[in-house]
Amino acid sequence: MAETKPQGLPSNAYTPLKPGEKYMPYVPASKTLPEITVRSVIWGVIMAIVFSFGAAYLGLKIGQVFEAAIPIAILAVGLSRIYKRKNSILENVIIQSIGSASGVVVAGGIFVIPAFYILNLQHEITLFHTFLAAFIGGSIGILFLIPMRRYFVAEQHGLLPFPEATATTEILTSGETGGGQAKTLIFSMLIGGVYDFLADVMHVWNFHLASAYRVVAEGVMHWKSQLFGSVGGYLGEKFRLVWKMDALSAIFGLGYIVGLKYSAIIAAGSVLSFLVLVPAVYFFGQHINVIIPPETETLIKDMTETEIFKIYVQKIGIGAIAMAGILGIIKSSKVIFKSFSIGFKQLLGGHHEMGSERTDKDISMKAMLALVGLFVLLMAVFFIWVSGPKLGLVGLLIVLLLAFLFTTVAAYAIAIVGTNPVSGMTLITLIVTSLVLSAMIPAGEETKGMIIALIMGCVVCTALSMSGAFVSDLKIGYWFGATPQAQQRWKFLGAFVSAISVGLAILIIHNAYGFILADGTSNPNVAAPQGNLMATVIKSLMSDPAGQPWILYGIGALIAIMLEMSGVPPLAFALGMYLPIQLNMPLLAGGFMSWLVIRSSKKEEVSKARRERGTLIASGFIAGGALMGMLGAVLNLDQIGTPARFISIGVPFKPDDAGRLAPDVTQAATYFQEYGQVIAILTFIGLALYLYYSAKQAAKE
Repeated sequence: MAETKPQGLPSNAYTPLKPGEKYMPYVPASKTLPEITVRSVIWGVIMAIVFSFGAAYLGLKIGQVFEAAIPIAILAVGLSRIYKRKNSILENVIIQSIGSASGVVVAGGIFVIPAFYILNLQHEITLFHTFLAAFIGGSIGILFLIPMRRYFVAEQHGLLPFPEATATTEILTSGETGGGQAKTLIFSMLIGGVYDFLADVMHVWNFHLASAYRVVAEGVMHWKSQLFGSVGGYLGEKFRLVWKMDALSAIFGLGYIVGLKYSAIIAAGSVLSFLVLVPAVYFFGQHINVIIPPETETLIKDMTETEIFKIYVQKIGIGAIAMAGILGIIKSSKVIFKSFSIGFKQLLGGHHEMGSERTDKDISMKAMLALVGLFVLLMAVFFIWVSGPKLGLVGLLIVLLLAFLFTTVAAYAIAIVGTNPVSGMTLITLIVTSLVLSAMIPAGEETKGMIIALIMGCVVCTALSMSGAFVSDLKIGYWFGATPQAQQRWKFLGAFVSAISVGLAILIIHNAYGFILADGTSNPNVAAPQGNLMATVIKSLMSDPAGQPWILYGIGALIAIMLEMSGVPPLAFALGMYLPIQLNMPLLAGGFMSWLVIRSSKKEEVSKARRERGTLIASGFIAGGALMGMLGAVLNLDQIGTPARFISIGVPFKPDDAGRLAPDVTQAATYFQEYGQVIAILTFIGLALYLYYSAKQAAKE
């Protein structure tokens, strides 16, 4: 029997209700469809695990977590067609809700957990610590939002746009085209995954494009021109003016989804850092024959462009990120105060009564308060276990207060603009926590203070990330007629699975690559910008405030203020300043491709269809590339034997001083550095052309 074609959402799904008008969801309250089934739970858990690992890798590499809800929704619809299930829409809502906890918990985890490794505190914590912090935070975010569900999703119906929830809802609604979308997504995941695996893991070609590069030959460093011929080599050697790009599909796809505007702003930050500030520091350093802090050994004139960036310019980027977060809080002050008012009114006004209809039933107030009490008790035991009774109880009060206050802010921001200001709120949390704890900790016990402060920061950050995303889940459920109580109960399972996955993913990436190199600088392969920022802030406030490069941080803060005054989003620009330029150039390429696809037709409907199909393909590139990057990290572990390195085609490997296999650059120079870049350029162009022409097929479909 053929599956019934969905008729779409009611006409008033996205518009304010008139007096006396009531919204009737896709599945009315009087109708009961399969919702919590073995299929929906198992696939939701699988999605949570898979996308947690992929999102963690990409987030640590370039500081941005891709939105997992959309690809999960597409796959859920495709799976329902494979199972030949009719009326599976509510099952798909549950799959999406459980699975999308992946990106949410990862977004909270990568802000703070890497700081443990960056500050060399990993021996003081275990995987169980990171799991507890992430799971408690995610659960608190769910619980604090439940009393406000009815306000956000029902009372403000049509008044709050919910951009991310709307996009996901449209995908779940498209029943007939869902199977085709899933095939397109899976095919693009295969293309992106194979591409990045061959380039980044197997080293078949050199994806590090550059205008000039160094090779090691007979112990002497030489500059060789590349791409731009002798001009590139001359500029690199004389001025440390070097353009770079990592030609990878995951970053390219993310740039497409981000769009030209924001990818250009991020890339502009990198241009300022690498093509303006690095050459400027090197130029003035030629006339200074003393070592300039924070460097302690090398003169500026003897540094490479990478060393200048890491030691001086990246610190400016940290200051800019911190100030951008603070400015975001200041700009959102009206929203924050309004959010606080909403939260207190909803709780104190008793707006959480159980609804009489299936589509209006939440977890009961008694059960919710019992769960809050349980998690508060668990948090108290956890904090006391880590830091002792005094610090633990003070930390508990700080976390509960800030999590409660900021939960509504996160939900309100997601409902309005689709962007969660979690970075600024987490930064404020760490600053407040560090200042309070530093006044309580005796001299010499700063390490204990840093550990508990980071754990508290992880709890708050994950809570805010979860509450912001969960309000979208509840809105999707409201449109379709899902049971809120079911969504709320099973979201805890998604948080639980994702909390395990993110801690394990970060541990694997640290063991495979390390967040810090031997010289003490951050590893550009896993930049972890938020983790480095949080590590810098907490170290300066609790252990060595006088030894921090405050002048460089101050310059970055001034740049962020000037950007804000000029109308340029400071956080995007600051992120570009902090990250290595090679990670942001493919973002710009993806954003430019998005612009080309949109302008490929003058008809608005055709242009929109092409843009959406391109987004589908780009999502596949992101997911496939990120998952293969995570697989590469696993293969890079010493315990596994680095099989990828043994069978690499492009680069021969030999043991280094530590006994680990490392690329033999001298032997690989001819193929990997010269011919490899030609292959990289051609394959990257081919990847872009596939996206462009495949996106244009949407007009025919």
